[in-house]
Amino acid sequence: MKTIIAASLIAITTAAAAAPALAQAPAAAPAPAATATASASGAISVDKTTVADIIKNPKAKAALEAALPPISQYYDQIGGMTLAQVAPMSQGALDDAKLKALQVKFDEINAGK
Repeated sequence: MKTIIAASLIAITTAAAAAPALAQAPAAAPAPAATATASASGAISVDKTTVADIIKNPKAKAALEAALPPISQYYDQIGGMTLAQVAPMSQGALDDAKLKALQVKFDEINAGK
């Protein structure tokens, strides 16, 4: 149920109608334990760090919200997922280009910039 709600809420950010998003949203697999937390080095990653862990870092949270402003209202639904897991349900709001751009920002943060 949370997956469907998150998918429809993220779809709103793309100005798509919520009804098709609910009907077409694929069910997301639960985050595997290996990807549910940040890597051992603590590096932030779009495909290994959960949204809940990303937003614990103020710089990473700011980068995420700058790239996808409405995402903050959905943290409770997608907190246990990685951004790579959220992307397929976002109806294009979080595409490969945004994931790559966010990873560049996260790499800068990881490097202490």
